Amino acid sequence: MSDSDHNLATMRHSLAHIMASAIQQRWPDAKFGVGPAIDKGFYYDIDVGEDKISEEDFKSIETDMKKIIKEDQKFERIEKPIDEAINWAKENNQAYKEELLNDLKREGTTLASSLNQDELGTISDNLSQVDTVSFYRNGDFTDLCRGPHVESTGMVGHFKLHRISGVYWRGNDKNPQLQRIYGLAFLTQDELDAYINQLEEAKKRDHRKLGQELDLFVISPLVGAGLPLFTPRGTVLREELNKFSQEIREVEGYQKVWVPHIAKKELYEKSGHWDKFGDEWLKVESQESNDHLVMKPMNCPHHQQIYASKPRSYKELPIKYMETTTVYRDEKAGELLGLSRVRSITQDDSHTFCTPEQIKEVVNLLVRIVTDFYKALELPLKVRLSFKDDSDGYLGSDELWSQAQNILKEVLEENNIEYYEGIGEAAFYGPKIDFMATDALGREFQVATPQLDFVQPERFGLTYTDQDGIEKTPVMIHFALLGSIERFLGVYIEHTAGKFPVWLAPEQIRMLTVNQEDNTVSFADKILKRAKELGLRITIDNSNESVGKKIRSAELYKVPYVLVIGEKEISSGEIIPRIRKDIDVMKEPHSIGIEEFLVTVSNETKSRVNKTSV
Repeated sequence: MSDSDHNLATMRHSLAHIMASAIQQRWPDAKFGVGPAIDKGFYYDIDVGEDKISEEDFKSIETDMKKIIKEDQKFERIEKPIDEAINWAKENNQAYKEELLNDLKREGTTLASSLNQDELGTISDNLSQVDTVSFYRNGDFTDLCRGPHVESTGMVGHFKLHRISGVYWRGNDKNPQLQRIYGLAFLTQDELDAYINQLEEAKKRDHRKLGQELDLFVISPLVGAGLPLFTPRGTVLREELNKFSQEIREVEGYQKVWVPHIAKKELYEKSGHWDKFGDEWLKVESQESNDHLVMKPMNCPHHQQIYASKPRSYKELPIKYMETTTVYRDEKAGELLGLSRVRSITQDDSHTFCTPEQIKEVVNLLVRIVTDFYKALELPLKVRLSFKDDSDGYLGSDELWSQAQNILKEVLEENNIEYYEGIGEAAFYGPKIDFMATDALGREFQVATPQLDFVQPERFGLTYTDQDGIEKTPVMIHFALLGSIERFLGVYIEHTAGKFPVWLAPEQIRMLTVNQEDNTVSFADKILKRAKELGLRITIDNSNESVGKKIRSAELYKVPYVLVIGEKEISSGEIIPRIRKDIDVMKEPHSIGIEEFLVTVSNETKSRVNKTSV
């Protein structure tokens, strides 16, 4: 952490105490949990009993916070013996602090493994020494805390209380539920205002909101949370993205395969996944056998069984499989969120089996595929090399890991691709290149991922006969271009605000009739037929509404091209298309022949351009 980041975190943590101090003034019986600094601000978990805090209380709490800041109260660090600290917690009716202190006294250094980082932030710096703990006092407010803080309350920046959520104490749903009150905090008012504006824009772009407004997907309580249902319009997005993903890989020699949606748990025991993730999967009970089955949570063990189905020679390698298919994870209900976190995850998955000597060639190819694909989507990319840390949660020898990590680093450096390292971000069986997309609001999301795997092929006993006649183990390279189609769509809907490029738009052209007369409807039908012959997605609005209302409806659905069909268009055979502003590069609207227009849009679709040439 840089000095500036450390200072900002200290300021934000100090504001958490100032907020708690203000809340205690209005709710004297408040019990406090933990209150750390976080990215963009701070929060505090608080129990005020039946008289809950609401967002309507924010203004008065902020007023009290500003008064505390104006008083420039000194933050004073106080050391107490742990038994005295426990007595303080009892006397002040701070049950959550008392629990932390008792755990610390009883468990000592082993407490580190049972507390999350936020809770660690409330206790002693050195867990091996529990003789004393630290408190911080400002004005009449005293809190158990390891600090640090700014010198006084007047040294904090600019803030705004943001939102409230419910959380269980220490993340356990058997514990009491507290209110988590979030605040935003920045050094300057301009930074705070800019971030608040970004949040407002994010609300407008929320894919759950746009998914409903644009009729893309629904969540049915009868089907279940985390199991989205895609409408015809939303299915166009899925299929067009997958079509592009498959086309770009098929050209490079990837072959389609298919595997079932359930498998015996022994498959995943063999791969190493069961011991690590088995509790997160959906189990299937057979009424006809004693087989222990699961809804498949990943595809790589299945694809390896296809590879293992017959002897392989080095002459066949690299062998490249691809499959767009759905896998299933038993995500916690409280973590499910629109398309961002679901239980049914559709992956555009690929697996390459190659010799060690072919690794660079394959990874170079995958890097090029990713670059071309996301350029077409106008999503800028950063690159993270996701490496292992020093923990023991990884399979394979340190020598293999070092070799694999060096190969990925060399590929990026030879291609002059800037990257940063993410230590501890690797999969348990291999390092990976994570492509991080930056959306229109500056947020980063992981998208495509090439990943080396020296471990699974060995566990499954995969082999090929090398040119010297010796059987050797291939390397497997996992690759997903979109990753989860659902999650990617959540990102992309928000990135575009639902204004999809012409080639991807669920409805590319909408025709609006100025009346319901037979010749008008017949003319529009002829255009519709020709457009469909060219593979275009087109509709007719022949409703009895005014043309103005029809245009407004098309704008709400963010249709790229709108054609108004009336007597003028019928007699001239020409139209003046209304073009969505973000894709229109023309200075002035102009007439164009209907056939020329349709062919031009068809060509735009086939070439997947993002700006119109009409």
